[in-house]
This record gives sequence, C-alpha cells and structure tokens, in this order.
Amino acid sequence: MKATGGRVEDNVVEGAPDENRPVTSARLQEYCAAILSAAGLPDTDAITVAMSLVDANLRGVHSHGVSRIPIYVDRLRRGLVNKDPQVKVVRETGGTLVVDGDNGMGQVVMQRSLELAQQRLPAHRTVSVAVRGSNHYGSGAYFARQAAAFDAAIFLYGNAPATMAAFGGRDRFLGTNPYTFAVPAGDREPMVLDMATSVVARGKIISAAQSGDTIPEGWAVDPNGMPTTDADAALAGSVLPFGGPKGYGIALVVEVMAAMFSGANSGPEIGDLYEDLDRPQGVGAFFTLYDIDAFVPVKQFAERMELLYSAIKDSGPADGEVLLPGELEERAARRHLQEGILLPPAVVAQLENLSPESTPLILSTDGPPRK
Repeated sequence: MKATGGRVEDNVVEGAPDENRPVTSARLQEYCAAILSAAGLPDTDAITVAMSLVDANLRGVHSHGVSRIPIYVDRLRRGLVNKDPQVKVVRETGGTLVVDGDNGMGQVVMQRSLELAQQRLPAHRTVSVAVRGSNHYGSGAYFARQAAAFDAAIFLYGNAPATMAAFGGRDRFLGTNPYTFAVPAGDREPMVLDMATSVVARGKIISAAQSGDTIPEGWAVDPNGMPTTDADAALAGSVLPFGGPKGYGIALVVEVMAAMFSGANSGPEIGDLYEDLDRPQGVGAFFTLYDIDAFVPVKQFAERMELLYSAIKDSGPADGEVLLPGELEERAARRHLQEGILLPPAVVAQLENLSPESTPLILSTDGPPRK
C-alpha cells in the first residue's frame, strides 16, 4: 500500500438506512474533496486532506477518517483555520528546520513539512523538523508510510488538546499525544507503529459516542474521576494513559518534543477541535527523517528486515499468530480496497448534508448490504 491509498472502480450498494453500506475509496475521496473545496480549501489541499482521511478508513482506523469532515468544515467556516496558509521555514540550521504552518489544515501543514524535509535529506542524511501553528493532522501513519516509501525511517511526535490528567492529577492537562514510527521492510509492508499515549485514541471514544455505543472499562473516567463505560461521560471526563505512569511519562516526552522545540501551544493552551469553537488549535509536531543508506546499504537493510519479520512470525505464537506493528491495518486496507469501506449511516448522512453534489454518497447497484 502506498500512502496515497489505492483507487478502484466505484462499486457501492444502497440499502436500509440503519445498515452500514460499503463505498469505494475512490468515490469517498472525491466526495470528501468536493466538500472541503466547497468549504474554501484550494483543490490541491482539499485532495490532500481527503486522501489522508480516506486512507485512515481504508486501514480500519475510522476514528481518524472521514467522520472528522463535519468538524473540519465547521472550523473552516468559522474562520478558525487558514484556508490558504503560507507554510514556511522560519529557522534553519543544517539539517534542522522550524516550520510555521500559518494556522493551516493539519494535513496540509504536515504534508508540506514532510516535503521540505525530504528535499533536504540527500544533503544532510538526517533531518529534524519542528512544526508550529498547525491543526489536527489525522493519522500519523499516513505521513510515516510516505517516509518509508523513500527509504527513510521516521519518528513523529504530535501533541493534542488536553484530554488526559497527569499521573496523580485530576484536571485534564496532556493530550493523547500520538507517537508514530515507520521504517521500510524490503518486499514486506513497512513496519508502522502509530499509537496514542492514552489507553485508546480519543477519536475512538468520539466514534462510540456518535454511534451510541458504550466503551470498554479502563479507557476513561468521568468528570468525577470515576471509571465509566459511557462514551459521553468519558468525553466530559478524561482518557487514561496506557501503562499508568509509564504512558504518562511518554506523553510528557511527546509534549516536550512537539511543543517546546517548535514554540507551539502546549497542554491546555491548545484549542480543542470540538469544544473550542472560538480559537485556533495551535498544534505542534516534531519529526526526524533518517536516510537509511547513511547508516547501512538499503539492500542490506531490506534483507535484514525481511529476516527479522520472518523470525518474529516464526517465534512461536501463543494463540493464533504473531503480528507486527501495522499488519492488521494493512490487511484491512487490502480488504477495503476490494470490498469497499463500511460507513455508519450517521456519517453518510453528515457527509451528504455537507456535499455540494446532489448525488448521494452511496450509489445504487445490485448486491446485498453488509454489516
């Protein structure tokens, strides 16, 4: 899978409004790009954002997929995001850059920052970029896999609005602060670790609330600090760090990398994507690209990664099989490219209400609905 996602012929079905219905990535990408263009984004930037979101849906990470379109459009219409930002380097020393995103869409800022780093990689072999003045950039794996595609390894840190209390604290202070790593693996799919430092990404709780579902115990606490399985109560309360103090410590490290190096907003300074509809987010990020050939010949690296994959797979599964980071997402992507992406009726309705088209998202054809 390339980071841009595949394109297949439209082959979608319609059915009862209470059933999830499949839509192809091509149709979904075009539909969402049209919505974002109508909201004021230049066509190229609208495609960038749509591709990122649909890629998340393809990989089964629906919490970071097209369900984010309505809030993106709302913030664009309110003028809380710069529709045509001048993303620029404000400080540069050798292989280090500080990029100001000019309050642009997060995916647009990250894409341009990654391209700036890639341009400098042949000369410096290792390039670090601190990003400020950005917004929610969706799934880090989308950008990390692009780096792996040009034979680089990447570490990516991003901060987020305060939704998690510090260990031993009561008030929300840190974000879910995602951490992403990717590296190519020869003929295998790249190794991709993309994780929140909370037990679960807050987007999954948002998705549960939108669907009226409960959440597992241990994901979050309510505003009184009590464990809850109610998604709405969890959103009003605080998510929990994975691994207790260890997850909290890693979240704090991510905060330092994303905010202190870049000058971005930090902790409660960051505008909440859904709740703070009167101010920009000011999200920060930090990533480092490593040219693999600077350390070891690419062919040798690829061969050793393939051997590592095989050794891990053969290491004696306790139950089922041994999985590598990102493997389930790659399987989901292959399946969804063939069968279509299942979208909840509520998400379909939201997208259709925002669309400048009169045509429904789910086009008609023969075939049974799938759940």
